[in-house]
Amino acid sequence: MPMSSHLRQTLLSLRDVLFTAGPFIVLTLALLAVAYWALDPAPPRHVVLATGFDQGAYAEFGKRYAKVLKEYGITVELRNTQGAAENLKLLRDPASGVDIAFVQGGADEHLRQIDDDDDEPLVSLGSLFYEPVWMFYRTDSAQKRLNTPTLSAISQLAGWRVNIGAPGSGVPNLMAKLIDANKLDAAAITLERKPQTPAVVDLLAGDLDALVFASAPESLMVQMLLQTPGIALFDFGQAEAYSRRFSYLAAVTLPRGVVDLARDMPPQDVHLIAPTATLVARKGMHPALVQLFVQAARQIHGGPGWFQRKGEFPNAASTEQPLSKEALRFYASGAPLLQRYLPFWLANLVDRMWPVLVGLVAVLIPLSRMLPSVYEFRVRSRIFRWYARLRAVEHDIGQRPVDELQRELDDIEARVARLVVPLSHSDELYSLRSHIVMVGKRLHYLQAPAPNPAEAGV
Repeated sequence: MPMSSHLRQTLLSLRDVLFTAGPFIVLTLALLAVAYWALDPAPPRHVVLATGFDQGAYAEFGKRYAKVLKEYGITVELRNTQGAAENLKLLRDPASGVDIAFVQGGADEHLRQIDDDDDEPLVSLGSLFYEPVWMFYRTDSAQKRLNTPTLSAISQLAGWRVNIGAPGSGVPNLMAKLIDANKLDAAAITLERKPQTPAVVDLLAGDLDALVFASAPESLMVQMLLQTPGIALFDFGQAEAYSRRFSYLAAVTLPRGVVDLARDMPPQDVHLIAPTATLVARKGMHPALVQLFVQAARQIHGGPGWFQRKGEFPNAASTEQPLSKEALRFYASGAPLLQRYLPFWLANLVDRMWPVLVGLVAVLIPLSRMLPSVYEFRVRSRIFRWYARLRAVEHDIGQRPVDELQRELDDIEARVARLVVPLSHSDELYSLRSHIVMVGKRLHYLQAPAPNPAEAGV
């Protein structure tokens, strides 16, 4: 029986705590739910990445990004395109479904009609790698037209049949600038606009004299053409001059022997010009996805290569679109500290929510200080409400029948006897019981027969 009473007291105390703290807990959860909805800390599980033509460097890098992000539960859908110019059009088309894309530096110059960066719907996630301009030509074509197997200047291309890339790639715009800079009439060159793979086939078959494309050296086409007999790589001897004239171009060098040390390929340093490839995304892309992509970029492009040293890429330089705030944060301080110790989803949740949590704590702490007073009031009100009935009984003494008042007092006493309160409030319960007894004595005194005067005189 004592055990049952003790259990009852415990359950009642828990109920009091629950009913007191319940509204506070509900309010806290509601505020957290609103904050979670407003901040949207969980990134989408599906993202569309526009790459380039199949077997190109963009397509190969896209596969690496998809593999890295798959580890975080993000599905990257790769969409093959003709290149940077088409990628930019897709990014600016809300109906395209493309969220992020590889873009070649300089490809946006003729397409962009937005002068105010505040209105620019795209942001850059940083520069990824140099994307050299490769001009491969047939040595027999050079021998036939120039009486030498070596092409030494773009101005010598008059009368040549040259493929400058399919519509949608960034190279046609770039080549138009280079041809104009060399004061060469474009009508003097037969310009083809075929995709890269058919153009390579035509070059090897002798139907083209030269082809031009921009790509990272990881491209399978680059690797193959560098080692194909009868095909030579054009040396941009004026690379530094080009880089001074066009801000989005850099002068790079293909070192002697970097392709194959054993066969000494190439047999001498080759000067090239290189736009910088960047990752460009819609401005509204989820910050967590931006963070994942720039981290993946460091993992994929951070090593040494033919044209860069280890750690040179990715970086925040040479971006034509405004840099994403999340990407800028990454380049300034690296990956968030919590991600080094926690799973990405949890680290991202805390990282995104902590400012809100601090604000909620600042608001809820003063409210929480009211809980002890509310709990105290709830428990004491369970006792004090009986004082109201007890006072009514006492007030009606002499105005209502004593038997009726006694029955009401007995009912109060019986109900109070079943009343359970925490031990910390037992004194108030016993005080109530003593007051019930005191009122009962007054009623008992009224019920007692009046003393007989005769008997009192005996």
